[in-house]
Amino acid sequence: MITLKEALTLASDDINKLRDDLTSKIKESGIGAYVEQLSSIDISQSGSGIPIAIKDNINVKNWEITCSSNILKGYISPYNATVINNLEKAGLSPFGRTNMDEFAMGSSTESSCYGKTLNPVDNSKVPGGSSGGSAAAVAGGIAIAALGTDTGGSIRQPAAYCGCVGMKPTYGRVSRYGITAYSSSLDQCGPITQNVEDAAILYDIISGHDPLDSTSANVQTDAVTPKLDANRKLTIAVIDNFVEQASPAIQEAFNKSLKALEEAGHTIIHKNMLDTGKILSSYYIVATAEASANLSRFDGVRFGNRQGNSSLKDMYLQTKSQGFGEEVQKRIMLGSFVLSSGYYDAYYIKAQKVRHLIKDEYEEIFKEADLILSPVAPTTAPKFGSFKTSLEMYLSDIYTISVNLAGLPAISIPVDNDEDGMPVGLQLIGRAYDEQTVFDGALSLEKAVNYKKQ
Repeated sequence: MITLKEALTLASDDINKLRDDLTSKIKESGIGAYVEQLSSIDISQSGSGIPIAIKDNINVKNWEITCSSNILKGYISPYNATVINNLEKAGLSPFGRTNMDEFAMGSSTESSCYGKTLNPVDNSKVPGGSSGGSAAAVAGGIAIAALGTDTGGSIRQPAAYCGCVGMKPTYGRVSRYGITAYSSSLDQCGPITQNVEDAAILYDIISGHDPLDSTSANVQTDAVTPKLDANRKLTIAVIDNFVEQASPAIQEAFNKSLKALEEAGHTIIHKNMLDTGKILSSYYIVATAEASANLSRFDGVRFGNRQGNSSLKDMYLQTKSQGFGEEVQKRIMLGSFVLSSGYYDAYYIKAQKVRHLIKDEYEEIFKEADLILSPVAPTTAPKFGSFKTSLEMYLSDIYTISVNLAGLPAISIPVDNDEDGMPVGLQLIGRAYDEQTVFDGALSLEKAVNYKKQ
């Protein structure tokens, strides 16, 4: 597949041919990366620019946007999200709705109402989640690049499982206006691409202050792509107690990458952080609490798929019980519980205090380091059905969620393959609003490891 950088040099006739070729490729592919593939309908298109795949929770005017949930089937977006307007201003166009875990709640893209997306490297393995469709489309050669959203690793983890690059910006760098909220204080939209330079290009296009988003950071945003520098020497911290919990395959790839970074002239230092169990607990309390509030609007009154008509109570009950899937219902109930009278102080307030501790620990590390190198997930992509309980699925996020709790930028890069040929991804984490250093370090790591797809 042509890269985004190459696509930006094409004439309009060549772009039209590219769009036609891509449409044919998507029809031939059987991995179910797009909602349209799973629904046997024509690929959604808007405009005539360079095609970019769009996660099914990002509003595109006149498209059906469902967050891969039955409760929103039939909802047609009346407006564009700000990131879509930014794409179109740069000559890019939304092209296809990528499959996702329902309302972005999951780590495997198995909870979609449309069915599951397959990992393009090994179809028996999950593509990760919740942006599994976006990652599978890019890795499978049926998207030049894609947009995903990251609440607790939902861009970085599927990118690592599928063998592509996934970048989560600093909280507030990219507008959330027009993106259906899961957890408002954690969500960020970001690029999933074939390489680091493409990720930087797409990040530059979608980032910037937006007065329509009250959480958008009104800070200066300088383009990172023109200043990319793979030769910049950096101090990179390793969180030893994180690496110890990873599988042997992840540890082996981590150590190889560490050696490659040292040979490239970077300085490595070793640190420890708060126990991952406390991080996990804090994240799922905060995220589910915010989800219970955000998803309360989907009640059959204004949006989507209304059920039940004998009374108002019956409409609420039938719409929510038939519209929301099992995992979403579970998280709404958990969130409502931790916010309820008598439990708010015991759980939610305590989780917010732990969140502050996590942010403080990162700030201490960044007094000595420019970046942090960490695994993205404890294992490579597991087989479908491997998660017997929700808790097992939650544990696949132990390395990514602290980044969202602290609001930091991070990027996942494929560095190696395990003995079964599955990609291993590592992430570089940076200081808030220092995306330039994150991309510089990522470009250096990408060149140092010279990853080859199998």
